Amino acid sequence: MSNTKQSSKKLASQASSILTDGNSSNIQKTLAGSVLSQANTSNQTGAKMETIASNVLQSNKYNDDTKSLAASVLSQSNKER
Repeated sequence: MSNTKQSSKKLASQASSILTDGNSSNIQKTLAGSVLSQANTSNQTGAKMETIASNVLQSNKYNDDTKSLAASVLSQSNKER
């Protein structure tokens, strides 16, 4: 089944900035890469990224920007998984 959801232009732009920012954490860069891979494509979140994004959303140690990326990643996951 094809994924019809895509990352928004605003979120893709934010993800791009995160990837080029030397102060961004590894988790931010991982999520940003996933967000960008789902911009203007039918790519869908893999099981491993679903777990990472879910853990970020459930943790208190991540900021709102990181959680926003995680929410986007999860919103494009395989609903049947």
